Amino acid sequence: MADKPKSQMAFAREYFTSRPLIEISHEQSKRDLEVAYMMATSKRFEDADRAIRKLHQEGFLIKVAKGIYLYDPATVGEKKLQVFSEQQKSKILERDGNKCAVCGLGKESGLSLQIDHIKPMELGGKATLENGQVLCSRHNFYKNKLNATEMSKKSFIRQLEQVRADPSEPEAIKLIGFYEEILSIYDKYQVDQHIEWQKD
Repeated sequence: MADKPKSQMAFAREYFTSRPLIEISHEQSKRDLEVAYMMATSKRFEDADRAIRKLHQEGFLIKVAKGIYLYDPATVGEKKLQVFSEQQKSKILERDGNKCAVCGLGKESGLSLQIDHIKPMELGGKATLENGQVLCSRHNFYKNKLNATEMSKKSFIRQLEQVRADPSEPEAIKLIGFYEEILSIYDKYQVDQHIEWQKD
């Protein structure tokens, strides 16, 4: 009987276990995996990026610097995987109105919604309701390309616009003042001036 072919994740694990205590960049390991997998199977490695990230999230790899990973047999599995349960995802979606925290759009606009760690897992972010937010796939992808203040400012602008759209809601006046004051602090310190907001 022929041996069952290895899964792509098993192939990725073998790649790193054969290189213990060697610092390898994400790009280098991605290229190596894709080439080696093609040579071994004549098939394309479907998503090497995701495989590498998953190994890190599972505690199989250590991130020693941005985009640099290391496999240390002595520490495998020490990092607890912090992923949201299906119940948590449902609660976060309901709490956030099934809308992206950045653009305010949802599935009715044809967008795929994802549950994101506000503080990333690799920085110690926990899988808690407080650390979860809804992002569309595009803004989740670009999250790392925007800094924290840009993401926050866009979120405050969107929330201000929502409250202004229905000023009859309880606490509306208080919330409008709250969001406007926060956004005025961005102006005061000239932070992210390229992101404009409508002042009353």
